[in-house]
Amino acid sequence: MTMFALHLAGAVALLLWSVGLVRTGVERGFMAQLRASLRRAAKRPVSAAMAGAASAVALQSSTAVAILVVTFAAAGSLVPPVGLAIMLGADVGSAVAAQILFAPVQDIVPILLLVGVVLFLRARTPAPKQFGRILIGLALVLVSLTMIREATGQLRDSVLVGMVAEYLSSDLIASFVLGAAFAWAMHSSIAAVLTVVTFAAQGVLPALPAAALVLGANIGGGLIPVTLTLTAPVAARRIVLANFAVRGGGAVLGLIILIALAPDLGLLGGTASRQAINLHLAYNIVLAVAGLLVLNPALRLMALLVREPAQPVDARVSSLDESALQTPDRALVCATRELLVMGERVHGMLVPALGLFRNWDPEVVEAIEKGEEEVDRLHFQIKLYVSRLQDTSLTGEQSQHALDLVTLANNLEDAGDQISSNLVEHARRMQTEGLSFSEDGWRDLTDFHDCVLSNAQLALNVLMTNDADSARQLVEEKDRIRQLEQTLQARHFARLRSRNPVSIETSNLHQETMRALKQINTAFSLVAYPIARETGDLLSSRLAGNAARAR
Repeated sequence: MTMFALHLAGAVALLLWSVGLVRTGVERGFMAQLRASLRRAAKRPVSAAMAGAASAVALQSSTAVAILVVTFAAAGSLVPPVGLAIMLGADVGSAVAAQILFAPVQDIVPILLLVGVVLFLRARTPAPKQFGRILIGLALVLVSLTMIREATGQLRDSVLVGMVAEYLSSDLIASFVLGAAFAWAMHSSIAAVLTVVTFAAQGVLPALPAAALVLGANIGGGLIPVTLTLTAPVAARRIVLANFAVRGGGAVLGLIILIALAPDLGLLGGTASRQAINLHLAYNIVLAVAGLLVLNPALRLMALLVREPAQPVDARVSSLDESALQTPDRALVCATRELLVMGERVHGMLVPALGLFRNWDPEVVEAIEKGEEEVDRLHFQIKLYVSRLQDTSLTGEQSQHALDLVTLANNLEDAGDQISSNLVEHARRMQTEGLSFSEDGWRDLTDFHDCVLSNAQLALNVLMTNDADSARQLVEEKDRIRQLEQTLQARHFARLRSRNPVSIETSNLHQETMRALKQINTAFSLVAYPIARETGDLLSSRLAGNAARAR
């Protein structure tokens, strides 16, 4: 039994890691394109749901799509009904991904591994390298499922397992709760469902408890984004909570039907495993269709239940510990923590800034202005703290680290100025003069803003983890942003040549906004440069192209 537990735990751990590997590959290689396509499709609920489904299949996670929806909603670029439609579609996409991964295609594992490893090790550009990572992840998912099947196959004749299966069959509520806890613990409904149906395929679980476990996994999976977005703006949280209410309500209703009617699940497939995984897909499709019919009522209910909280007094304690000044390494860590807070403040200002160009909101402007005051205060305090540290005896490495922190603080302060002075003032001018960008121009700006937001979040992760891979990716993104800006500027000039009157009227504002966003991106991207310099990946302010390798 001990060896079984070890084999099963190892197989589940590999499954979780493999699913994460696929998601990492998509995020690092294709996230910008995915975010842009998701935003463009978010016009009507049906197209938004389809885009959400496709995104969840690509990311192997409905939770990752939920985080994107929260980001878009917080930036004011997504209306709540469309955001909820995306999340309902993402739940369907997650179920489709589970179907794909459960398909009997183990024979292609060697091909996936061979092509994936060759691409990952030999590719010179990020996209094919990350596609190789995705293929490796998919192969390892199939390997992990084979390991789970082998580990559970020997349990079919176990008396103890038979007793557990009999108990779960007699208490579907316990099965439901266990499924929810399982998905929550794994933080992946796909991994939880795949594990359950693999158990069912080996004859360890009968159809009804497997179905109850799958329904529970759905409610557990819906709870994950709720807990991950507790600090998000209320308008964005309402979307996530509405999705959880729809998904959870449907799961409970499904459980009631299982208990009250004990239906024959034969229509869903010939085996318990096929019935369970098909139930997972059918449940999410039915829920998405029903949810699309009640988008506005569900959001109105959430608006009644989740209200804007009273603004608390900021009682945050500074990380700049005076007693740490006598210990340089500790003091530098304190300064880095405070710099992270500064970066988060700037990111918080950037999120809603572009929305002001179409929907002027004095409260948002006031919040940005208060954020700028806080950024200026943090900038001054970090510089003063590090300058006092410089009075002590520092090694060469410590002196360079201190200088890097001050430089990064200067860059972030400049990014805050770009937001509060340039972006807000450009938006104010458009408001007072009654101007608006062309639809094509606005789409270009929102796509560019979204890329900058993504890079800003990546920069904060780099600042917190010092991860060399993420730092390398951030520097690569800086070059990609430069290329993207050139492409978007060319599109703008094409609109001018076509004598588009709206583009002509707002040409200067369009270009100045693009320039400000590029400078903000540069300020955040410079977070990666000290790490890239230490790892030898930075030559003359660029990545050492042929020398860059994913660790």
